[in-house]
Amino acid sequence: MKKFFFLLSLVYSLSYSQPKPFPIAIAGLTHTHVHWLLGRADDGDIEIVGIAEPNRELAERYLKQYKLPLSLLYPSLEEMLKHTRPAAVAAFGSIFEHLEVVKQCAEKNIHVMVEKPLAVSLDHARQIEALAKKHGIHVLTNYETTWYASNYAAREQLKNLGPIRKIVAHHGHQGPKEIGVNREFLDWLTDPVANGGGALMDFGCYGANLMTWLMNGERPLSVTAVTQHFKPDVYPKVEDEATLILTYPKAQGIIQASWNWPYNRKDLEVYGLTGYVIADRNGIKLKASKDQPEEMKTVPSLASPVHDPFAYLAAVVRGEIIMTPTDLSSLPNNMIVVEILEAGKESARSGKTIYLGKTTK
Repeated sequence: MKKFFFLLSLVYSLSYSQPKPFPIAIAGLTHTHVHWLLGRADDGDIEIVGIAEPNRELAERYLKQYKLPLSLLYPSLEEMLKHTRPAAVAAFGSIFEHLEVVKQCAEKNIHVMVEKPLAVSLDHARQIEALAKKHGIHVLTNYETTWYASNYAAREQLKNLGPIRKIVAHHGHQGPKEIGVNREFLDWLTDPVANGGGALMDFGCYGANLMTWLMNGERPLSVTAVTQHFKPDVYPKVEDEATLILTYPKAQGIIQASWNWPYNRKDLEVYGLTGYVIADRNGIKLKASKDQPEEMKTVPSLASPVHDPFAYLAAVVRGEIIMTPTDLSSLPNNMIVVEILEAGKESARSGKTIYLGKTTK
């Protein structure tokens, strides 16, 4: 009898301590980062309760690939929200569509996670910010680099390097067409309206996001940008190369965003007063001072729930994690990111340095 009650108590304890799967819905399937979420469908901690995608051929292809039922599919976000009750919606359409997703979800007090960047323009970003504040919802922005343990290890080393003097961010690859992204993604990724630009938007946002985080939410004083069009035959509508220089009172940031790297890269260099740290997805290289040799350091993986965008989203919505304004996924950080990107586009267009005002308002 004692054994029976022990087992009963154990079962009750386990069932009580393990939260129910987090109900999440998907708005759009044309952004191929959606495979990240679709591939998590059977992990047990999340439950995909609906998918909104008007392109039925694309939707059926993905649902078949991941053995998900067609009953999840709806032709529009509006229709999906009529019939499902997600705690959050993950947006995987074009960047231009982010605003409409937030509009529809905010009215129903549903939290939203969008893929990077937050918005195509500062106007869209400000509308998103106003909706989030009015309805009290979280709007998170997801970057692949947020889940690199090496970036956190690099930030931790800054206390040994003195104040930041220079940050150099390299993000990009050979180009979306060159790496073989599917037609549905390529169509809007290379459209100046749907994506807000080309390489500057697609990869410049990573550096802006990380720099804002490393600089503890400080906005740059100015942005100077140069964009180039090395492959107009491949990308006739948008730039494929961009370099942005950000000035701070006592630091400088250089963002190199490219669809022309000979290989995929996402790495970061941070130089302090006494040394430097370089981070990529595999680890960090550290030189704390001129008298110390450069060290290669591997770093442990991030622990749950800060290791994965959807586990993190669930933890934020449930109140298990309280985001700060400087956090990589936070709305305040990503408002600054969009401000930097918009200033970069204007600088490249005008050939002038753009000076940022005192606030994003």
